[in-house]
Amino acid sequence: MPDTTTAPVANIADFKFLEDVKVVDFTQFEAGTTCTEALAWMGADVVKVENPKLGDPGRRLRPGQPDDDPYYFHVFNANKKSIAVNLKSEQGLALVKDMIRGADVMVENFAPGAIERLGLSYEVVKEINPGIIYAQIKGFGEGSPYEKNLAFDMIAQAAGGTFSVTGEADGPPTRPGISIGDTGTGMVMAFTIVSALNKRKETGEGHHLQVAMQDAILHYMRTNFATTGRTGKPAGRAGSKIADTQSAPKGLFPCAPGGSNDYVYISTSAANPEHWNRLLKVVGREDLIGDERYLTPRDRVANEAEVDEIVSNWTRTQSKYDAMEKIGQEGIPVGPVLDTMELNNDVTFEQRGIMQTMVHPQHEPFKMPTWPVRVDGRPTRVEPSPMLGQHTDDVLRDWLTLDGETVAELKKDGAVK
Repeated sequence: MPDTTTAPVANIADFKFLEDVKVVDFTQFEAGTTCTEALAWMGADVVKVENPKLGDPGRRLRPGQPDDDPYYFHVFNANKKSIAVNLKSEQGLALVKDMIRGADVMVENFAPGAIERLGLSYEVVKEINPGIIYAQIKGFGEGSPYEKNLAFDMIAQAAGGTFSVTGEADGPPTRPGISIGDTGTGMVMAFTIVSALNKRKETGEGHHLQVAMQDAILHYMRTNFATTGRTGKPAGRAGSKIADTQSAPKGLFPCAPGGSNDYVYISTSAANPEHWNRLLKVVGREDLIGDERYLTPRDRVANEAEVDEIVSNWTRTQSKYDAMEKIGQEGIPVGPVLDTMELNNDVTFEQRGIMQTMVHPQHEPFKMPTWPVRVDGRPTRVEPSPMLGQHTDDVLRDWLTLDGETVAELKKDGAVK
């Protein structure tokens, strides 16, 4: 079992890699917010521009009612600021254009055509700030027959291929349990933004960046396309197995006491013939070492049902943690199936700073995953997601040098909140 006792938390840092970078953030829900949150983790000054009434739809706010489900918003908007601006107000739009004038990056993932209708197309923004990195995240790419269509994570995953390779071989396509359509797209864009910023130091030139969620999914499907290249056929589904596998055993094996996630994943390699012999010793079947039915990876694939039963007979007597320890110490790749509560309760993530508790001024403390890359042995600090318009006064003062009286007038006129 992993450590669940309390221990000192890792030494937390405030990453400063992008501390001089100003980001105007017009993102919502997950794909865009993931991108800008990644920049915020790296120290960028990310200001989220939100509708004064309900803000980012990801807040799940309801008119006249308290926010009782802030967690989705928390995990995609840590370490940012919020300014509440009425973009349909002439004054509000002018304020945002002033912010863009001094910004390094602008990111948006509105519905197709929305940012243009607001008067903030790339052509307009480039006139205001020729050096800006203007980043757009869409569902489908320009030139796609579906470019005007709306898309969320599950749409991108369906149209990008991940559904087609997920599920049982004789069952229907299945949505993977993670949101790589959204989060994966955001990460691809974040890396591209940082790359463009690095080049701008040399050239001074801005760039117009676009990524479609469907296109980003293809990037995460490269192994599957390699299978198609090798076989000349669509990559298939194989449940917990790997389609067109060249080695066995490889897959999920049941463990005691038989709960819904009491499984361990074992993956022997065709490139290492010792994996099978070592596994036979672990499961107490040394008598099968050298058996011609299971001698080579190809033999074991041909007799996969028998191979799986040999291993399952042993794993059913073990907890998934014991199975992982005994198999892993023999140098065989293995991992237990862990659910979110088990991961949440494993304090080693917190001790290493990979999970941190967000202390929010309005909501209960919330433990959440943070940026996973440690720098010089230290993780970055999580700061609370902003309340709607929490930083309006600060941003107008720090970015635009407006005084308190001017800000008060803007609020009175309904340009900001």
